Amino acid sequence: MSRNNNTSVGSSHLTNTGDGNVYMYLGKEQQGPRRAAFRRVADDQLVWLRRVLVAPGNMGAARATLAETGTVILDGVPGSGRTSAAQVLLHEYHRDSGVYNELLPDDDEQPPLREPELVGTGDRLLLDLSDPARWSAYRADLSTLRKNVHERDAHLVVVMPHDDTLDAGLQPFRVEIERPPGPYVLKRHLRTHGLPYEEYIRQLDAQSEKFIDRCPMREIAHFADRIRRARESARPGEGFAHWCATARKARHDRRKEAAELVAGSTEASSRALLVTVALLHEAHADVVHRAAALLLKSHGPGPDQAPLLQHKDLAERLKAIKAGTDRSGCVRFDELEHDSAVRAHIWDHMPDLRPHLGTWAASVVELADPHLTPAVRDELVARLAGEYLRTGRPEGLASLAVDWSSAAAGQGRLEAAVYALTCGLNHPAYAGGFRERIYQWCRYHRPTDEFAQVLVQVCADVLASTHPDMALIRLFHLARREDGTTRARDALRELVGKSGRLHRRLLDRLTRYDPTPADLAVFLHVSDPELLPEPTVVAEGGVRRSLTACWHAVLTELPRATWQPYAERWFHRTEPGAEVLLDLLVGAAGQSEERRGELFAALYTAARAAERTAPGGPVRAAETTELLLHKIGAAQGLGPAGPPPSSTRGTRP
Repeated sequence: MSRNNNTSVGSSHLTNTGDGNVYMYLGKEQQGPRRAAFRRVADDQLVWLRRVLVAPGNMGAARATLAETGTVILDGVPGSGRTSAAQVLLHEYHRDSGVYNELLPDDDEQPPLREPELVGTGDRLLLDLSDPARWSAYRADLSTLRKNVHERDAHLVVVMPHDDTLDAGLQPFRVEIERPPGPYVLKRHLRTHGLPYEEYIRQLDAQSEKFIDRCPMREIAHFADRIRRARESARPGEGFAHWCATARKARHDRRKEAAELVAGSTEASSRALLVTVALLHEAHADVVHRAAALLLKSHGPGPDQAPLLQHKDLAERLKAIKAGTDRSGCVRFDELEHDSAVRAHIWDHMPDLRPHLGTWAASVVELADPHLTPAVRDELVARLAGEYLRTGRPEGLASLAVDWSSAAAGQGRLEAAVYALTCGLNHPAYAGGFRERIYQWCRYHRPTDEFAQVLVQVCADVLASTHPDMALIRLFHLARREDGTTRARDALRELVGKSGRLHRRLLDRLTRYDPTPADLAVFLHVSDPELLPEPTVVAEGGVRRSLTACWHAVLTELPRATWQPYAERWFHRTEPGAEVLLDLLVGAAGQSEERRGELFAALYTAARAAERTAPGGPVRAAETTELLLHKIGAAQGLGPAGPPPSSTRGTRP
């Protein structure tokens, strides 16, 4: 693979960054310190958009409106780049706290647009109401949403239908952006793809300029990518004009040519190579050779029994299917877009081969070959997934991900399963269905350890990057049923650690019904005091009630050996003047009429034990224990509720 718009991360985070590839590493060895910051790749996606975006007209006005008011409503003709502009605007307000959230107002899993709980401090919200029906249904909620955004120091970008009606009170937030010049957009993409400036500095030919002046921004991006691929497969002496002509020609349906190519390949070995090149296009010849042999071995008459030196070499076999290798040893069809045409023809006209391709792909992604890079593996999965989705078979793709996550699956297959589900989540027509499937798996099924690992990865690093509320619910169901691992709990902890709003929502869910021991284990894992909101927020009625209820259940239903280490962390985080954590623990113990004394004694014992490991030293820790004892006495009616006198206990060995 020679594309330049790839994302490579030494972690398990995964999100597509546009037309390029995502390099992702998944496995137990990546769960430790080398794991990158949360949502790293999602942020890289926005970085990529910012690199390729040519600012549309009035982008400066949109930026100023967002900076001054926290809200901007983008108007503009379809295809002018409104959504990309909205994402770039929100990227400029990235912070360590708050989440990026693509709102889905018609989804039951998300709070209504009018609900204050929808917006967290520092959140970046994208609301796409460019569909006129959605605009009519939800535009009345915009004023309330904007008010909540302003109060929480968040930022909101709304995409509205072009020239539709907007309430007078919201007119100051409306900015109409204008389509940037097509040639500038094309050149920006070409530059980002790594083409030297001197190769495309000349004026575009009339046909190419006419094409890019009419098409949407996304089509220009695809056109630039085809020019890149035409350049990479060009013969000596063929320049920019020829690359553009080849890219324009490749836009036309080439399945008739593909049908002739398949019909002319009558031997099993030739068709196996044809299928392999179509699905591993631009992969190294060594990978193509081994993968074709795997396909032939599974569904052909077996390898040629003739002496090795009598076998046709790969170059001869590739020539027979109108393909060849470039200077770097990568295999390509002679004609641009023949790979997609061949894939479509084989998928449509050889249906019996479809289920076998999934088994074959699982074997390919686990090949031990230095040329089988993450990019090659991801392209294979994406192309196979693309055929399932192109022909309206999302359930087949979902089943494929499950099959790839069997108990015997290695790292390569688990990575492939994650990427397959990601392709489904990124598809405009089937994303909602895949979100629902993932919910069903997490909520009602008991996935294998391997498939649970895949689901955690997809929820934490793909779904959470755009729909954090949905990721929260799915990770919660995975976390409460996991045994022998803490992957889901760790991912849930990391998610709520970035958003006090999500933490409050999780606490509310934990206390909505009587929590089970599994629920309490999740609570202890994700409610480290370092992750809790500011003391003033913790003291709020709803948050305080939820924390108190959870701790009451912990103290009364779990053994002390289980909860004491977590209670010690709360004692370590208690600061002078910020005693709300102690108040919560004492209040939780005090709710038990029959065991109040026993629980108070257990808390005091835990506080004494915490003194030995207190980061602030023994004197400060002893003051915390003294303060706890005073609050316990006050709760029992044995002393005043005010602050205790200065401690005279001193330090203890």
